[in-house]
Amino acid sequence: MKIRRPRWPRTRTGQRRLVQAVMAGCVLALLPVTWLYVSTADRLRAVADVPSAKVAVVFGAGLWNGEPSPYLANRLDAAATLYRQGRVKVVLVTGDNSRKDYDEPDAMRTYLTRHGVPGGRIVRDYAGFDTWDSCVRARRIFGVHRAVLISQGFHIRRAVALCEAAGIDAYGVGVDEKHDVTWYYGGTREVFAAGKAVLDTVFHPDPQFLGPKEPGVARALAAR
Repeated sequence: MKIRRPRWPRTRTGQRRLVQAVMAGCVLALLPVTWLYVSTADRLRAVADVPSAKVAVVFGAGLWNGEPSPYLANRLDAAATLYRQGRVKVVLVTGDNSRKDYDEPDAMRTYLTRHGVPGGRIVRDYAGFDTWDSCVRARRIFGVHRAVLISQGFHIRRAVALCEAAGIDAYGVGVDEKHDVTWYYGGTREVFAAGKAVLDTVFHPDPQFLGPKEPGVARALAAR
């Protein structure tokens, strides 16, 4: 069976309609990204001027041979700085532990303790499988109402928007990175992830795993 290749319209009217359809598709694709930029414009800060909060939330960003990837290490460095400055009291690390041989939260905790954050001030969420899950679990499972979110610049707007939708008063710190292949990949991925973010904020789906409430954050805040 022969498959016909699409042909460029022969008439000017057909060509114009095709161009208009392509332009309309591009506009629709970029609407979610535009929403993210507009809705989070006043919620992004640098490490030096982010408002104080009791909790910082660090999102997972992959492991290399069991250690935090360079991107994740930069997020954790920012969290450690905020803790040392007294801007946050507890760090909630949220990531993927869906396999026995892959444990983002424990690797993140180990890294933070090596950089001056006491273990008793670090709480682990082992079911942060994506940004929406991490935000919903931070609010519903760990009881976080206000937080500083830490991620890369290309991701932080989506994180802030989703955590706000989940009921958290959130400010975001986007750590700087060199514009390498990973950075460009992350930025491109966000264009498509923005569409899912819109659906999450509208429909509020339950996370992949919810489970019982965890008192870890409350205990860490109460500890002296």
